[in-house]
Amino acid sequence: MAEPAYTVASDSETTGEEKSSTFPEIAIGIDIGTSQCSVAVWNGSQVELLKNTRNQKIMRSYVTFKEDIPSGGVSSQLLHEHDLLSGATIFNMKRLIGRVDTDPVVHASKNLPFLVQTLDIGVRPFIAALVNNVWRSTTPEEVLAIFLVELRAMAEAQLKRPIRNVVLTVPVSFSRFQLTRVERACAMAGLHVLRLMPEPTAVALLYGQHQQQASHDNTDSGSEKVALIFNMGAGYCDVAVTATAGGVSQIKALAGCTIGGEDLLQNMMSHLLPDSQSLFKNHGVKEIKSMGLLRVAMQDAIHRLSSETNVQVDVDLGDGLKICKVVDREEFEEVNKNLFEKCESLIIQCLQDAKVEVEDVSDVIIVGGCSFIPKVKNLVTNIFKGKEPYKGINPLEAAVCGAAVEGAVASGINDPFGNLDLLTIQATTLAIGIRANGNNLVPLIPRNTTMPARKDVVFTTTHDNQTEALILVYEGEGKKVEENQLLGYFKITGIPTAPKGVPEINVCMDIDAANVLRVLAGVVMPGSRQPAIPVMEVRMPTVDDGHGWCAEALNRTYGATLDLVTLQKKA
Repeated sequence: MAEPAYTVASDSETTGEEKSSTFPEIAIGIDIGTSQCSVAVWNGSQVELLKNTRNQKIMRSYVTFKEDIPSGGVSSQLLHEHDLLSGATIFNMKRLIGRVDTDPVVHASKNLPFLVQTLDIGVRPFIAALVNNVWRSTTPEEVLAIFLVELRAMAEAQLKRPIRNVVLTVPVSFSRFQLTRVERACAMAGLHVLRLMPEPTAVALLYGQHQQQASHDNTDSGSEKVALIFNMGAGYCDVAVTATAGGVSQIKALAGCTIGGEDLLQNMMSHLLPDSQSLFKNHGVKEIKSMGLLRVAMQDAIHRLSSETNVQVDVDLGDGLKICKVVDREEFEEVNKNLFEKCESLIIQCLQDAKVEVEDVSDVIIVGGCSFIPKVKNLVTNIFKGKEPYKGINPLEAAVCGAAVEGAVASGINDPFGNLDLLTIQATTLAIGIRANGNNLVPLIPRNTTMPARKDVVFTTTHDNQTEALILVYEGEGKKVEENQLLGYFKITGIPTAPKGVPEINVCMDIDAANVLRVLAGVVMPGSRQPAIPVMEVRMPTVDDGHGWCAEALNRTYGATLDLVTLQKKA
């Protein structure tokens, strides 16, 4: 009897809580990439990558809706690459999850061979798979949940025990809203998230373990080593600078953006077929097939250019439209010149944020699917004056192995040899603050702040006898609030009447080691040490869908009547 492909459980529901008497429950590590995924677990002495029924450790990230029961890249076997691009298969879910229809990443996804529709009003996009000539709607969360169910079933079959707890890797540039969407997908799949680790942070943990193991035979085990981690996959590019000593890895800086192999592919498709967007915009059966043929041809060409200097592209798109061209590596690099320059700037920005010079970096670690592209390797090594990349880590397995190590550490597993005596001190990936001083974002916790963190700023009223204040919490790097993402809001009421600038409104932000954000606000009147009203404590985010709409509605309703300004203390 076939296993059900998709079940739903609430986040609080315990699913398969019985434990083996001889094997403690260790959280598994999952790395769901834009195009590929893998699962690993600490087996008592080392990390072990789990395999599916086809003996694969690296699986494709997709879900096909051809049959009554959807199936993903874990359990199903595609007969040909073209089946992945028939309109019935959803992929690139990691690029779409938690994004609204005004996002440029969503608009770029309209070139994918399934349906992505936008209304450009700040809500989630409409996504659908073509099933028996009918568009069947779904969401990135549902697709991810279906895929996670298959991964969970695979792990349970191999480990012969129930799986409940997981550590997942995520891109550095993910917002808190996107993180909550990932957690929601896990809950739908009956999984409980112990940690959501930025991918380079997971690699840093694995690197720290390698350094600790190497130091057992080395007298200078206490010396600190600084490493730069460059991770570029199909959907995202992340950079981290980490300082490691004695099993402790501190993330000194993080940087990330939505650049990956998918963008390289889309650029090459547009280069070879400049009017491809207008040709494929209708998403009919013929257009989807043509889109798929071009996509497969270019994927193959890019892969071959990693080992060959030029490749022949021959593809018949139907209706008399054919492409027959020789593409060389230099042309590929020129077409994607801007993207590669952005990758370089990301590395330089991360080094500057970490206050680390190129000469201070001991190891350069290049991971991710794009690490095999010669230009990617060269741009990184050129910045570090020809330093050879670190060889001790598998580029495709680094993130999932780090997640598995964190899964064992977070599960409280003890290793007699000290292989799990590890600690990663993480950093915030985006600034967090509130709206104040007009329409500006006043950061309380800047980007790259070490976690856990607790910061507070004192504000005051902008109007005489103002008895209420609106606390609007944003995340991002923009100076104006509209350039950032609204995480949530709450209103303080009962402020004692007083001239403007007199009440002291203390806003405190607290992020714990698990990256949970809480915002506290209290009112104190001059001359008193006690709060004038009960302190408000709110866990963020509180806004779900339509955060753009919500921000506009709040501004339309309240304007500047409940605004705050930073209190300038008298010397």
